[in-house]
Amino acid sequence: MSPPNPAIVAQNAVRRLPRAALLLLCAAYLMPGLLGRGPWKSADVASFGYMAALAEGGGGMARWLDPLLLGLRPEIPALLPYWIGAWAIQLSPSWLPPDLAVRIVFALMLWCTFTATWYAVYYLARTPRAQPVAFAFGGEARPTDYARAVADGGLLALIASLGLAQLGHETTPALAQLFFASLLFYGAAALPYRRAAPLTAFGIGTLGLSLSGAPSMGLILSGGCAVLACREWLLGQREPDGDASPVYDRTGVFGLAALALVGAAVAATLGQFHWNLSLPGSDPNERLIAEARGLLKLFLWFTWPAWPLAIWTLWRWRRQLTARHVALPLGFMLAASFSTIFTDFGERSLLIGLPAFATLAAFALPTFRRSVSALIDWFTLLFFSGVALFIWVYWISLHTGVPAKPAANVYRLAPGFVPDFSWIGFGLALAATIAWAWLVRWRTGRHRAALWKTMALPAGGAALCWLLLMTLWLPLLDYARSYEPQVRALSQRMGAQPGCVDELGLNRAQIAALHHHGRMALQPLAHGSQCTWLLVHPDYLFSLPNRVRMTDWHFEGTFRRPTSPSDDLLLFRRQAPQ
Repeated sequence: MSPPNPAIVAQNAVRRLPRAALLLLCAAYLMPGLLGRGPWKSADVASFGYMAALAEGGGGMARWLDPLLLGLRPEIPALLPYWIGAWAIQLSPSWLPPDLAVRIVFALMLWCTFTATWYAVYYLARTPRAQPVAFAFGGEARPTDYARAVADGGLLALIASLGLAQLGHETTPALAQLFFASLLFYGAAALPYRRAAPLTAFGIGTLGLSLSGAPSMGLILSGGCAVLACREWLLGQREPDGDASPVYDRTGVFGLAALALVGAAVAATLGQFHWNLSLPGSDPNERLIAEARGLLKLFLWFTWPAWPLAIWTLWRWRRQLTARHVALPLGFMLAASFSTIFTDFGERSLLIGLPAFATLAAFALPTFRRSVSALIDWFTLLFFSGVALFIWVYWISLHTGVPAKPAANVYRLAPGFVPDFSWIGFGLALAATIAWAWLVRWRTGRHRAALWKTMALPAGGAALCWLLLMTLWLPLLDYARSYEPQVRALSQRMGAQPGCVDELGLNRAQIAALHHHGRMALQPLAHGSQCTWLLVHPDYLFSLPNRVRMTDWHFEGTFRRPTSPSDDLLLFRRQAPQ
């Protein structure tokens, strides 16, 4: 019969992860990609377009409450993320590019997400039911040291999550939702130990989710936290002589409930609640089996490597599923999973659940045997070393031509790309690779056991590969994922002062890119317009004769985004009357 508490940890296993090393790892993961690129296709540049439109001013309060981009509402009906981006643009100095100003603010959100997750795991690990088994003759881990070690493991698990890499570095409402959800998570976890900071964080998180396009998720998460707190409070009232650990009290319970209602009321007042549920297989163009297979693949790669550890935690701690340190992250994980399955937002909904996945993964660490840790280490070592080698080989091929096939593949997929060597990028990539080699040597060497050691290689490998991509491959990725080459070609054909430009059928990302990269004064095609230029999406070409007289326009050509034929734009020029 297995014991109710599976954590058996000695004091020598909870040595502290050096703060300098942890902060350096977070910075190495967070900073790459800030500089040297523009907004990427498609949610990144579209979201930035709404922020820039708000920052330009005009329209009064109605415009701020209903962001529009050439008459189109955002795909994610959020408010606060676009406000934050617009304020960042307005408050930034004139010499700072507006897209960089927005990325800096959203990078700070990701940093705060790391901080909130660490403290949430720390306070959950402080609860007595999460503490390791006491030894007969002493020597078990001290509560504070144990909680700190588990929190280090939780943060490393979050950094290692594959799904965080791209979405965590974009300026979209999805990252804002992750930030506010992590604040809400921290507030609920820390409230038994603190009062002001957790309630403040919980309130900001609830209100932020309500205004970031996820009001239902905010209500579910905040309401669920209030129910959990109420349950623990009532159990404490019934067992006054039981465990004297910090628990939720009446003030905390009513505070959580009140903040949940305030967030829901604000969202309802501003019209943020929308019906987004979509049953799997309801789309007649997609079979249920194919959709289920796609969701399974999404869960497997997006939450890797946290999901197998989370499942292991649920199994090993199965006798304590109602305990705070398991029930709270499990609730967040289930809510995010439900939203992923039954809404059309997919991975952006699952992003909210990554702190909960990482938390459950952290509580698997005290239960591992040495053989399991070794298996994870070797798999991680081979996987990330292979990916890093792949990135280096392609970079060397692009700059030296040896081997020839990788460079040929790049030029075939990204025609027109010209490699650009950067000493700074090369130096950072080389330093990161050397640091990875040192980490591997440290992990495979003989040293005292550390509770967080199992997540050191996954987190270090994820940071390494992201840094290599954002240094060695940044020019290529920026060329492949940006609209700038296409807009530059259009600007060269239209001239420096094209005047107003009519558009027909352009999507949000294309409109935002033309505004940002080309400074084009776009307007929807309307009867009686006298603009010289007309941009048309190919899907609307057959309806164009019903909108204009074709003899008045001359076809100037098809302008393609180099890596995506689906983003073609057709350019027409008004002919002078004869």
